[in-house]
Amino acid sequence: MKKYYLLLASLSILGLSGCTSPTGMITPRQSYTTTQNHTTTQSYTTTTSYEKPTPHKLALYQQTMRSIASGIKHDSNYRRITLDTPEKKEWFRMLTYRLWDRQITRQQFMSEGLAKYPTHRYEFEFVINGFENICASS
Repeated sequence: MKKYYLLLASLSILGLSGCTSPTGMITPRQSYTTTQNHTTTQSYTTTTSYEKPTPHKLALYQQTMRSIASGIKHDSNYRRITLDTPEKKEWFRMLTYRLWDRQITRQQFMSEGLAKYPTHRYEFEFVINGFENICASS
């Protein structure tokens, strides 16, 4: 039982590192709609809406991304994600923005990224770690 409490305390301390709230504990903004079906039970449909970047936030985000991207050339394990169309570039930009702005969790970022690019776990972790390192140093 004592080991359980030590493990729980350790995980809590690790989860509290960061600039403000840890992104892994923040839930995205969601709206719920309720529908009735024929058996009188309710079902819930989750619709997630994300805030668009303001010009000020966008400038801060871009500065952070430039800092993270500057570390890529020093990492021999990093393999570039093929973002060869405007749609793919916009998808990646919005995904990383939502993580930076804490509209999604690290786990959601990783899930969405791997759903589209399943062989790039290392690269998505690189971005997550880059945000954490920048946040910790500021």
